[in-house]
Amino acid sequence: MLIVDDTGFIKKGSVSAGVQRQYSGTAGRIENCQIGVFAAYVSARGRALVDRELYLPKPWTDDRERCRAARIPEYRLFATKPELARAMVLRALGSALPVAWVTADAAYGQERGFRRVLEDAGVGYVLAVPKSQQVKTPAGSWRIDHVLTGAPDDAWERISCGDGAKGLRVYDWAAARLLAADDENGEAPTHHRWVLARHSLARPAEIAYHLAFAPHGTTVTELVRVAGSRWAIEECFQAAKNECGLDEYEVRRYVGWYRHITLAMLAHCFLAAMAAHAFEKGVAETVQAVSFPSPWRKCDGSWILPMSRQADRKHPSAGSTGRTGADDTKSSPGTATTGAARTSIG
Repeated sequence: MLIVDDTGFIKKGSVSAGVQRQYSGTAGRIENCQIGVFAAYVSARGRALVDRELYLPKPWTDDRERCRAARIPEYRLFATKPELARAMVLRALGSALPVAWVTADAAYGQERGFRRVLEDAGVGYVLAVPKSQQVKTPAGSWRIDHVLTGAPDDAWERISCGDGAKGLRVYDWAAARLLAADDENGEAPTHHRWVLARHSLARPAEIAYHLAFAPHGTTVTELVRVAGSRWAIEECFQAAKNECGLDEYEVRRYVGWYRHITLAMLAHCFLAAMAAHAFEKGVAETVQAVSFPSPWRKCDGSWILPMSRQADRKHPSAGSTGRTGADDTKSSPGTATTGAARTSIG
């Protein structure tokens, strides 16, 4: 799974590449900062940041002299955050990474061009969208909140979207598959579009909306799982900043930013790989050993250990090396007690 999001880097001054007063999700307010758009890769074995782009606002790209002073290449023109995300998704799809799903918040999900790239590539997505998002239906174009307003009570299902910091994250979900016409060749579509709504159990009036594009046969539970995975990139940001110094830099030029961010991402990927390896090794070491039936038997209030050769062959220690010679051929009693006077040990 590929997750796209941006994060802010609080800065002072006005000469650092791309810096200006703009909204930072990290600070939760407008700050003087740089904004980086990132892609995180998530699998069952772990998660890590895998790509990045520095967002350059229009006041920067429109001032070529300022760009040259910050060593911003001439080919870097203005691009929106979704456009930067689209370029990273295309790079990921062209790489060796297996990508089955893409998810992102409403800043990216509301962009038709971003969704179109994924649909053309046949990649499933579950993208958050604002309640004003327009949805095309056979009856016309509707706001997504109006589409789901008439959902019956039994359309809402209580489903967990994965573990969170405080345990399972359980919400009520309503999902509807949009009707899709057959393609031009008359063949049934391999993917379908969906609309999803989610509200918390404590605040049912606050509803979040998603658009989804999924292979035929995908269940609502799977769509919910993908939607709930978006938080993983926030965990990546926190780990990369706290453990790898992603935001601890004093470089001002464009190339310096990319060098520092790339090195921090590499360290983060290394730590994620080492953690996955250690976890798998730990699982392998804790696998229970094959158990053998115990030859010990209880008789007349004491434990006895059969010593016949037939029992020896069945016991896991049979075949171990020991003294050889005539002494080994001497007859032995059929049983031996665990003590000279058959002292009970049980």
